[in-house]
Amino acid sequence: MTLSPQFLDELRSRTLLSVLIGRTTKLQKAGREWRACCPFHNEKTPSFYVNDDKGFYHCFGCSAHGDAIRWMTDQRGLPFMDAVKELAQAAGMELPAMDPRAAEKAEAAKGLHEACADAARWFTDQLNGLTGATARDVLARRGIKPETARAFGLGFAPDSRSGLKTALKDYGDPLLVEAGLLIKVEEKTPYDRFRGRLMIPIRDPRGRTIAFGGRIIGEGEPKYLNSPETPLFDKGRTLYNLDKAAPAARKTGRLIVVEGYMDVIALAQAGFGEVVAPNGTAVTEAQLERMWRLSDVPILCLDGDSAGQKAAIRAAHRAMPLLAPGRSLAFVTLPQGQDPDDLVRQKGPAAFEALLKEPEPLVDRLWASELAAEPLDTPEQKAGLKARLADLAKTIADQNVAHEYQAEFRRRFDETFRPQRKAFEPRAPFVPQARGSRKAGQPWKPPITPPGEGAKNVRAGGIDRILAKAVLAGLIRHPAEIARHMEVLGSLKLADPTLGRLFEAVVDVAVEDAHQNMALDSQRLLTILAASGFDIIAHELLRADQLSCSFTQRDAEPARAREDLDEAIAILVARPEVDAALAAATAMMQTQYSDEAFERQVSLVKEKQALEARLANLVQANEDARAFSTEGN
Repeated sequence: MTLSPQFLDELRSRTLLSVLIGRTTKLQKAGREWRACCPFHNEKTPSFYVNDDKGFYHCFGCSAHGDAIRWMTDQRGLPFMDAVKELAQAAGMELPAMDPRAAEKAEAAKGLHEACADAARWFTDQLNGLTGATARDVLARRGIKPETARAFGLGFAPDSRSGLKTALKDYGDPLLVEAGLLIKVEEKTPYDRFRGRLMIPIRDPRGRTIAFGGRIIGEGEPKYLNSPETPLFDKGRTLYNLDKAAPAARKTGRLIVVEGYMDVIALAQAGFGEVVAPNGTAVTEAQLERMWRLSDVPILCLDGDSAGQKAAIRAAHRAMPLLAPGRSLAFVTLPQGQDPDDLVRQKGPAAFEALLKEPEPLVDRLWASELAAEPLDTPEQKAGLKARLADLAKTIADQNVAHEYQAEFRRRFDETFRPQRKAFEPRAPFVPQARGSRKAGQPWKPPITPPGEGAKNVRAGGIDRILAKAVLAGLIRHPAEIARHMEVLGSLKLADPTLGRLFEAVVDVAVEDAHQNMALDSQRLLTILAASGFDIIAHELLRADQLSCSFTQRDAEPARAREDLDEAIAILVARPEVDAALAAATAMMQTQYSDEAFERQVSLVKEKQALEARLANLVQANEDARAFSTEGN
């Protein structure tokens, strides 16, 4: 079917926008226009206007703007073609002719829709009749009010193999089987699919019944039974209660995703209309896309048990490739042993609202999951964590978001496994005290020194070449540390080719000695480097000591030298990645400015400054220690 611009313009002109919007939103006349409190966001003073002459609506508060078709897609949540069909039917317009196969398919779907609608009515009649007493008792015990049951079209399927089949016999068995209402096994006579169950209609975005979920009355398995896949019902693309939740979500600005039908119904009764459920399946990519049409950050509210937490992390992993700037997921974990239905019945809506106000961001859920995935006691296990986090970030298609996840995971890893240091603070200038000003019994303290020249030079001159030379000097003084950092040292790419070759030679020596089970000490390392033509530069590194760090000193305390060398290597590895990303972000800013590109560039500049501050702290700590040692002597 092709919809020409002329057809769409005619459709808009035949639709009186104030009447269409007035069906769900209370409008007040305001001169030649109509006004109301905006249905797309909460407000107390009307800022939403409808202009029939021009055929558009506009909100001066949230900038929502559109015509009749846009209203149907944005406020009602309908697909474009469904919106056009509904408006055309109301306007008395014939849609352009379909091809014969499409027309035949539409006619078949019409019959299936009618059969499902009649089945829903029959189930409701059974619930309210003599046979539905037990099902009504179940609803009463769960606190579901009669008006709530009516709003959701709840019903009851008697424990009979032919009750529904007889009631809908005019449709014929083949159509009822196709609609998922009857079961046909081989050559046996078809029989009712749902028997002895509380019936929950599943509706499409237009509010038409397309399938059912049936909950067992009493004991038995399975607890829930859903309709099979049919021409109307694609389980992986359908969200339960989307028809009611879409308008509510657009008004509240959030979407809540829960596990079960009864959770949705209980929360709606408690005042949370913006709730959907994924029909008893794991959340799919298609369902995520539907959620993001209504909210940039849907809140997944899952049970606190093991199954609920596994479902949460599966949804998190499935969402990763689809993330985009501003588009993510958040999570709320309920107390152990409770679901939303239990929570609102026992503690009221305020308790659930309190949980929704502090959702867990997606990045936090992923980090916690990977951190708990396996022990982290050995270097190999920590390397495994780093690799898993890197692989997760690589699954994100959007490069801006992927970079931010890489940087965030790297920051958290460093903070978790690097010994925490006191933040560098500029020292106050020395103030001489008058003789005798120190109180009796007060211990002597060394005077506070200003930042040393080493720390100043790091901040002023950058860190790349001088840091690489310092790390090399540290590795020569402490060759046992080479094996601990072999993987990252072997992958370093330095701008100075001589230093790069020296790094490679140092790693090669360590690898060769490890194969031969030989202990590597400084003198042996220098001897081997000399044989490879690196004797002059290696000795210069040890003599020059361009960067004053504990690991470049002969008499440094071993544990401190090892800790500081770990920090220096972490900075040396991170810097080229940050520089490359900053160069790319700067190029993007020069060719195609955007707020996202600017924010990324600012973030990378801050990350680069943080690396320089970390090195300045490292140098300053060593200078302070040396000053203290000198004064103490």
